[in-house]
Amino acid sequence: MAEQSIQFSIFLIFTGAAIFATFALYARQAMLVAYIVLGLILGPSGMGFFSDAELISDISNIGIIFLLYLLGLDLLPQQLWQMLREATVVTLLSSGVFCLIGFTIGFIFGYELLQAILIGAVMMFSSTIIGLKLLPTTTLHHKHTGQIIISILLIQDLIAIVILLLLQGYGKGGNLVVDIVMQLIYLPVLVGIVYLIERFVLIKLIQRFDEIHEYIFLLAIAWCLGIAEFAHYVGLSHEIGAFVAGVTLASSPIALFITERLKPLRDFFLIIFFFSLGAGFNLSVIKEIFIPGTILAVLVLVCKPLVFGWLLRREGEKKYVSFETGFRLGQISEFSLLIAVLAVNSGFIDEKTSYLIQFATLLTFIVSSYIIVMRYPTPISVRDRLRRD
Repeated sequence: MAEQSIQFSIFLIFTGAAIFATFALYARQAMLVAYIVLGLILGPSGMGFFSDAELISDISNIGIIFLLYLLGLDLLPQQLWQMLREATVVTLLSSGVFCLIGFTIGFIFGYELLQAILIGAVMMFSSTIIGLKLLPTTTLHHKHTGQIIISILLIQDLIAIVILLLLQGYGKGGNLVVDIVMQLIYLPVLVGIVYLIERFVLIKLIQRFDEIHEYIFLLAIAWCLGIAEFAHYVGLSHEIGAFVAGVTLASSPIALFITERLKPLRDFFLIIFFFSLGAGFNLSVIKEIFIPGTILAVLVLVCKPLVFGWLLRREGEKKYVSFETGFRLGQISEFSLLIAVLAVNSGFIDEKTSYLIQFATLLTFIVSSYIIVMRYPTPISVRDRLRRD
């Protein structure tokens, strides 16, 4: 019975996701918006096909682990240093401004201090999915605009990793300072152990059997999930473990192969993750979060393009490059949704605050996608002169 239930759930999720994604593409929207809306419709607050979204949510967490793993795989040390030099000032200053805006709105609407701090923190991040997937491939790989966007998103990802560490420390209870210090001690120990295993065991296995693609695929999954579980065992989170597993393999010649092979698997679980966000959303709180959520979304949509544009201009970038970058990064991130979920699980915020973040994020996804598609070159533009592959 349980097996049939899971099969039927997967059927509903992916058949519905395919249908809703089709409508989303015709509407020039990011597909993850379709997954969240589908979850709202089929979840407990909608048609009730999923009376308990907990099992789906547990399965979807694997997608987050693979997401962090692939993020780590993309962080070549030499590339990381170059990008840090190029975009650190812009990213840190803009993050401070966006954090202050989010904190102020949270504080004005009566959220507690920790909740207001997290609302501010999640405002710092821009969507990798919208920022990169709405870039033409030629712009992404060869043009300066793409390099700037990638640099800023990369540093934002590193900030997000720090926040995940802090939430992990908070979730342990007890003395917060001591727990965070212990996290900072555990992390380099984990990195050292993982590096030694990668250097003297994993790489030798890869070199020995690199022509057997099925084995490399299996080994890559085992490495990701194994290190994630080991990190959890020593007191860190699965997500941090997966990130470390990816970083240690980033310099390997096989990293690109692993990344390409694991993307479909990551996307499979991420579809379930975004669906579970929608399914777990309590529509009865809309009245309470509508005004602060809408204000947050409007401020993000207005302030992010202006702040990024102004800061990049001060760094010597051309005006059109600066403001195009600002508009392409002018939304809240899917990473913010992840942080909101993990913050609820650790007891840092309540569910109402998480719903506020999800609502504001979804609004910025929808509006920002339209702005980018209508004003700038994208692969899905409605205008021939703006359509670029």
